[in-house]
Amino acid sequence: MKIYQIVTTLGYGDAVGNNIIALMDALKRAGYQTKVFAETIDCRIEFEDIEDINTMPEVEEDDIILYHLATGTELNFRVAEYPCKRVLIYHNITPPHFFQKYNMQAAKNCEWGLKGTKFLADKVDYGLADSFFNKEELIQMGYQCKLDVQPILVKLDDYAKTPNSRIQQQMNDGYENILFVGRIAPNKKQEDVIAAFAMYKRYYNPNSRLILAGSYRGMEKYYICLKNYIACNQIEDVIFTGHIRFDEILAYYHSAHIFLCMSEHEGFCVPLIESMYFDVPIIAYNSTAIADTLNSAGILLEKKEPVETAAWMNCVSKNHSLRDVIINNQRERLRFFSEEKIRDSFITYMKEFIGG
Repeated sequence: MKIYQIVTTLGYGDAVGNNIIALMDALKRAGYQTKVFAETIDCRIEFEDIEDINTMPEVEEDDIILYHLATGTELNFRVAEYPCKRVLIYHNITPPHFFQKYNMQAAKNCEWGLKGTKFLADKVDYGLADSFFNKEELIQMGYQCKLDVQPILVKLDDYAKTPNSRIQQQMNDGYENILFVGRIAPNKKQEDVIAAFAMYKRYYNPNSRLILAGSYRGMEKYYICLKNYIACNQIEDVIFTGHIRFDEILAYYHSAHIFLCMSEHEGFCVPLIESMYFDVPIIAYNSTAIADTLNSAGILLEKKEPVETAAWMNCVSKNHSLRDVIINNQRERLRFFSEEKIRDSFITYMKEFIGG
């Protein structure tokens, strides 16, 4: 028996790509024969057991395919043809309506992804979802096979690497740094982050800046709308980093005082885990999988009101006792996502499935 992970695109440094590599390591440690096959592999990824899907050998009946679904692709339909056991690992598909104003191709890709997810409802033997939100979505799509929740395996040791000293020095200049990490995309609702920051800067702390760390590739129209919104409202000290290296992301986390998330669609949200790791207090809007990931950590907002959000930001900034409670709760929650715990739960699920 061999276990093959399959994915359309294996990206460098993204949540799905990092998770796949971590799961490969977990399977190897548990003694399984395993490889990863992808249609597209980032040239910066160099592992012996990661190959082009065209080189994949014929599978046997007792083999297992772990199929990572996170986008629209023909592979969502072809994976049903493999004559072996099939496990879906569902990372979620963003609802198309978020992209319709800004990138119709992205919207159509999401529509295709949802069709592919529904198509597989009666064609997989088992499913793992990143969050309870993702699991519930699969159930609503008609999945009747056994489903379990398996959070993304985040290799926290990577965050102990050295941050970019130039950026860290720039950011540690006496200003208060409000951070959001995530690609510039309409579902992330960066405009709501900007609106709350504008109120905070106006009424509470003029010596504050907002850092929006993430690529806007493919979402240039949305990025331009955000820039126009900032200009029309004369909001100062908003930084768009664009695509940046890992050591630069580390520097922004090291320099951050508050992590502010107003996203309206997340299947898991790895930056919440990253913020917990760096002891950055989290204020987040309660949507989709945000509450699943945070649990009782951070401050969860039930509505979006820029003035109210700014007031919460001020409380976190000025009330040191509250800040300490938030950080302690986040540290406790972070233990749930330890690499050892997530790896062990994954291997337990796999053993139960294989034994069944």
